[in-house]
Amino acid sequence: MRLAGKTAIITGGSGGIGRAAALLFAEQGAKIVIGDMDAEGGEETVNLISLQGGSAAFFHTDVSDSIQVKNLIGYASEMYGQVNILFNNAGIGSPNVKSIDLEEEDWDRVIDVNLKGVFLGMKHAVPELMKAGGGSIINTSSLLGLKGQKYLAPYNASKAGVILLTKNAALEYGKYNIRVNAIAPGVIDTNIIKGWKNDERKWPIISRANALGRIGTPEEVASAVLFLASEESSFITGATLSVDGGGMTY
Repeated sequence: MRLAGKTAIITGGSGGIGRAAALLFAEQGAKIVIGDMDAEGGEETVNLISLQGGSAAFFHTDVSDSIQVKNLIGYASEMYGQVNILFNNAGIGSPNVKSIDLEEEDWDRVIDVNLKGVFLGMKHAVPELMKAGGGSIINTSSLLGLKGQKYLAPYNASKAGVILLTKNAALEYGKYNIRVNAIAPGVIDTNIIKGWKNDERKWPIISRANALGRIGTPEEVASAVLFLASEESSFITGATLSVDGGGMTY
């Protein structure tokens, strides 16, 4: 198994990409700790892992709160003895408005979760990865962190920031055998696109706006995350892997 003996922390693991990654990681031998605000969804992920014979736990976490993130990392280390993998996946969407019409509190909330949350995850996990002799961090950016889209200013900005933060951390901690990479999913079938699906005019366009002409699944993204978490990507760091069906080339 590709992650045998490893402990992986996954934020935003109550559903979508996070849940798919948690199930796949557990299938590949990792012990899983889910950090999420959604206790019901997080516990359901843990139960699904238990049903397939894996080991997992849930820890209620607001990734924008430094103390809660620190406690999440500490909980995982204490429970399983080490931390080897961090999948910084928790994220939220943003209001669909012009930039100057955006409320300041909406800007702050998106940046706090999507960008500060990644920073805090790395800040508190890196010391544990160093103790373990190295490890892998994967940060969730987005296709919209690589190119702009009108009316989504805070989301675009937060996800673009994740990419540069990933590169910085890769440069700083490579000497400790810590690899830091990002994924940039395109339109994936998760709760974050519910609003788009309800738009009868735009959805037929959005759902086919890539080279493959379809949206992706959480499981397809999870497979890319597994690759970056495993030793198969041992000479890859500071990279952003697009999982977008060719959305960047469309």
